[in-house]
Amino acid sequence: MDYSARMRELGLRVTRGRLAVLEALEHHPHSSAERVVTAVHRALPDVSIQSVYNVLNDLTEQGMLRRFTPPHSAALYETRVNDNHHHAICTSCGRIEDVECAVGHAPCLTPSDSHGMEIQIADVLYQGFCENCRKTGAA
Repeated sequence: MDYSARMRELGLRVTRGRLAVLEALEHHPHSSAERVVTAVHRALPDVSIQSVYNVLNDLTEQGMLRRFTPPHSAALYETRVNDNHHHAICTSCGRIEDVECAVGHAPCLTPSDSHGMEIQIADVLYQGFCENCRKTGAA
């Protein structure tokens, strides 16, 4: 994705800090803010921690990032947005994988009662043990 063009479309300034955050999340989806800070500091050591947090918040608010919070975890960020995918997390090692919504339609967007809301996204979190943890007996 051309992040610079997308920022311009949204009326945002294209900055080295914003691009570094997006690049970090492109290479390491499902990262915490702390992990993003570490990655950004490798590329741009002078960027402040607060600036990275501001970028995460701004880009999430603008729809360029998605924030989700698994149980017992800090908020995690990813660049994959607007496709209503879900997540599977290993409750042993914490590994997180993207899971596509049901093929052909998105039944999770049709709740039994919407309470008058227009549902736009459903956060489904599958929890279990990954193959590696089952094989090693960590599950």
